[in-house]
Amino acid sequence: MTTQPAATESTITCPFCGEQARETLPDACVIAYRCTGCGETLRPAPGTSCVFCTYGDAECCPPGQAA
Repeated sequence: MTTQPAATESTITCPFCGEQARETLPDACVIAYRCTGCGETLRPAPGTSCVFCTYGDAECCPPGQAA
């Protein structure tokens, strides 16, 4: 069985304006992220611990991938 390597980047899509930004995944969960388009502060959705897990296109942030 082959395991996929953990993602190192994710594209965050803002739910307010649709702006997309490619970001390097951090080593810890991120609880606030300012949109590069409209300036809104994104926060994790209920039941998730990180804005990358909520709005990113990668499976999850590295701590979430390890869990």
